[in-house]
Amino acid sequence: MGAPVVFISRNRVKEGKLEGFRKACQDTSERLNRDKPGTVAFLAYVSDDGAEVSIIHLFPDADAMDRHLDGVAERTQLAYEFIESAGMEIYGKLNDAALQTFKQIAESGLPVTFRRDFIGGYLRPVNGVA
Repeated sequence: MGAPVVFISRNRVKEGKLEGFRKACQDTSERLNRDKPGTVAFLAYVSDDGAEVSIIHLFPDADAMDRHLDGVAERTQLAYEFIESAGMEIYGKLNDAALQTFKQIAESGLPVTFRRDFIGGYLRPVNGVA
């Protein structure tokens, strides 16, 4: 197993869309939990004023992130009914296809931060998944 990968998306909530996003996020969370066992964590947090949402994804390695990215276009399209991206942070080394995808996103003007060099720490398995 390679090093863990953390992906954080920062998003602005569209006017009047927070409650719709809450429902969509819950539905997506249930589906990811069922269909993407390599996605160790999928956590969404909203700012106190309801204007911003951060979504944290945790993967045991780059291969698990690749499996998570299968179907991402459909999930993103649904999410963008409620939110718009404000930036992304990626911690860990990605496989080539995912890296190219995020580089293209960065080239489009969206802020994308890469921290590729994992220097230590651990990922504790939960419920037998890691």
